[in-house]
Amino acid sequence: MKVLRWYGAQDIRLSDVPNAVHKDNEVLVQVAYCGICGSDLHEYQDGPHAIPCGAMHPVSGHQAPLTLGHEFCGQVVAVGDQVSTVKVGDRVAIEPEYRCQTCRYCKSGDYNLCESMGFIGLMGDGGMAEQVAVPEYMLHRLPDTVSYRQAAVLEPSAVAEHALNRSALKPGSRCLVIGLGPIGLLLIMLARLRGITDICAVDISPERLHKAQQLGAQHTLDGRQPDLLMQLQQLSDGGYDSVFEAAGSQTTFTTALQAAKKGGEVLLVGLMGDISLDAFDLVNREVRLQTSVGYRNVYPTLISHIAEGAFDPSVIVTRTVGLENALSAGFDALLSSKEQIKVLINPNPSLNEQEHQFHV
Repeated sequence: MKVLRWYGAQDIRLSDVPNAVHKDNEVLVQVAYCGICGSDLHEYQDGPHAIPCGAMHPVSGHQAPLTLGHEFCGQVVAVGDQVSTVKVGDRVAIEPEYRCQTCRYCKSGDYNLCESMGFIGLMGDGGMAEQVAVPEYMLHRLPDTVSYRQAAVLEPSAVAEHALNRSALKPGSRCLVIGLGPIGLLLIMLARLRGITDICAVDISPERLHKAQQLGAQHTLDGRQPDLLMQLQQLSDGGYDSVFEAAGSQTTFTTALQAAKKGGEVLLVGLMGDISLDAFDLVNREVRLQTSVGYRNVYPTLISHIAEGAFDPSVIVTRTVGLENALSAGFDALLSSKEQIKVLINPNPSLNEQEHQFHV
């Protein structure tokens, strides 16, 4: 079968590998769509960051080279002897976090904090492939009213939903989202779904600012403006209740802290390394600094929202590509143009053609 395999920085290859084989507690999934995530782009640009090299991941048992892709969905084509929750033919979304199921965090239900945390497609062979073997606990069955195209964007939606769950945001709150990649845009959509109407969005891309406005942001601001902070203070009457930092840079982090009101909060959703902050100012204004990683127990809620027609994450999809041109038309396009937001890889065109006919 064909896969997109990571061998090193700037070295992702379309490869022919033996067909995937599932274990007794696994399911073999024919992949419908797999999204390209910012994490995948980082691994492509200058990895490894999360990909295990030189030692096996303790849960997956894999190391590089491995097949990328953790934002995926598809159809069950085979099940292991111990599998009881899905059957052949089921349409499924994958919640790609590995769980050791024995550590204190897994036992308490906080499985996104597993001591051996990791993601299929980063720490084990993932969904940029025609087929992939997946642990049963990762699977969520899809109702007929949820398309594969929508299900392929469930994973970044889960990141946004978990961040909102970690926040103190409630109807009537003022909300600021800095960074309008897929997560930032999904934060806006899901905040609106919670009844939040006073949302400001900041980015440097005109295309993404326009998209944020379409998705429900009341105000949009170019982050390069020299008076950005003054504008944010005016729009928020002195500061935002909740600020979501979804860009991942020192500049945007500093802006997020400065834009929070006294007693407000800053949620770090974007990934970044070492940063500095004015702790004196943070303490003086009692600003809470909160973090969010991955997700837990949010997929059923999101699937219900989609099935009911309340939420459609596929509106952020800007392009669909095949495995054979995923590097040039997917990875490279995302790195070179802010017009591309979410690109989906389609390893099995016939599977999606059948679904399109069904949903039409």
